[in-house]
Amino acid sequence: MCGIAGHYGSSDTGEVLLDMLKRLEYRGYDSTGAAFLSGSDISTVKGTGDIEKIKENVVFLGSVADGGIGHTRWATHGRASDENAHPHSSCENRFSLVHNGIIENHRKIKSELGGHKFYSETDSEVAVHYIEEKSTLGVENAVVSFMEKAKGSYAVALMDSKEERVFLLKNGSPLAIGIGKKDVFIASDPFAFHSYTDRVLFLRDGEYAVVDNCDVTIKNLDGAVQKRKPEVLEWKERSFGKNGYRHYMQKEIREIPGCIERLEKLLETVESEKVDGFIDALLGKDKVVLTASGTSHHASMLGSRFLRKVGVDARVVVASEFGENFEIDEETLLLAVSQSGETKDVLDAIETARKMGADIASITNTPHSTIQRRSDVNLGIHAGREFCVAATKTFTNQVYTLRKISKRIRGRSSVGNLPSNLKNTIKKNGEAVKKVAEELKNKEDIYILGKGEMHPVAEEISLKLKEIAYIHAEGMMGGELKHGTLALIEEGTPVISLVPRRNSDIVSNLKEVKSRGANSIEISPFSDRFELPDEDEDFIFFSAVLGFMLTYWIGRKKGLPVDRPRNLAKSVTVR
Repeated sequence: MCGIAGHYGSSDTGEVLLDMLKRLEYRGYDSTGAAFLSGSDISTVKGTGDIEKIKENVVFLGSVADGGIGHTRWATHGRASDENAHPHSSCENRFSLVHNGIIENHRKIKSELGGHKFYSETDSEVAVHYIEEKSTLGVENAVVSFMEKAKGSYAVALMDSKEERVFLLKNGSPLAIGIGKKDVFIASDPFAFHSYTDRVLFLRDGEYAVVDNCDVTIKNLDGAVQKRKPEVLEWKERSFGKNGYRHYMQKEIREIPGCIERLEKLLETVESEKVDGFIDALLGKDKVVLTASGTSHHASMLGSRFLRKVGVDARVVVASEFGENFEIDEETLLLAVSQSGETKDVLDAIETARKMGADIASITNTPHSTIQRRSDVNLGIHAGREFCVAATKTFTNQVYTLRKISKRIRGRSSVGNLPSNLKNTIKKNGEAVKKVAEELKNKEDIYILGKGEMHPVAEEISLKLKEIAYIHAEGMMGGELKHGTLALIEEGTPVISLVPRRNSDIVSNLKEVKSRGANSIEISPFSDRFELPDEDEDFIFFSAVLGFMLTYWIGRKKGLPVDRPRNLAKSVTVR
């Protein structure tokens, strides 16, 4: 879940690397660092916190450097500390290394090394010392030896000050190389260098690349050169600022109506044939298994309901629990749903399903992602870049895409008044949401009830309350309340209920919690707290957006880091 960046060439490496690292902070922000090559010397700056902490040193050192590598970290092995921040250096400072992923057998590798001083608790530092020790046989041989020995997933950039080269290693974790006229760019996500070039080489598993004076050579573990032309990517976004909003989350919630409107137009026009092809893939199999993690899993729970309504045998499996025990064969379509397109658990599920004979479809937001490239068919949700760790506009666009597919199967396809109704929902409920947020900001437990299609939305709102507001929240089926959880409801306990209709089955659950003295908060067109459109079919969107707004304002009133909640990262690229 860390971010790797690198640059070599004619441009100011400090400014370029700074820009790239800022674009990669969604992958982790516990610590950050950079190493620069000037002649045969390597200078390193790193520390806990975000890139702003070391900005001045990065700009200064990079201004006189021939090249550099950088890293933004999400801690897996070892706490967030100056010592655990990347880059890591070899004993003699010949090599500097940044790493994304997990080296599962790092302890065994470390036990076989001799005479090295380790400064960190990370698995990553083992790699730089291993290559240092084996470099007596040649650095390239040492790189191959490490790749053959290491178990796990990794993307590595290794800078060699003696040979003035950079080595790039890949297995499992993403790594892209941007090819400029006089520059080479390296990143975990090509978005990091999208302002500089549109020509990209994607390293494949079991490959390594050698960057030597802006020449890039890709090889496999047998040493055979892998010749292929760069892909030319189309970049549709150039700006990624907050545009006057205090937080990205606030901005991204406001963008939801426009994102859905844009998605509908694309799916009905230039991507209409892609939708038809996607539907053919769905209907061409006996069963569909949706797999995803986190917010995307909640969208998939809704998607499986939509598809079952139109006669598709669809079920959903959370990606981290996916395994060969599921009945998957050549008559199965695995439908992977991912915001980033790099989620490790989902990629593992794809690999497992492929081995069992299944075809792969995917719904992603990030163009040119690994999941997209490994799929037989793919639909993009076109939500635009999302910078807040908590997914908002990507959730609603995932849900809309899955509903769109089911509607097309049924012969219906209309966005209706959803975008304008969502705009009004956001506009008309701002003050009411702030008032409820004030009520809830100091609560330790909140329960969210939903029945049928509202249950996944309740789960999603509860996830947001955990992520953004640091409140224990439980989203649950309304009917399950009386089977245990009702024992926790007492005077003043906040219970949020999602009520799409006056005669909704969940009304009886409202009576149960009210009779126990709960602080009952109804998200409903018929609530006296909020003003929502009375559109039953679209209520999943209205309730989700209101839940996002409520979570945002609770987090903001508590003074929490809304866009960057503790211990989390946007893209989960490790198991």
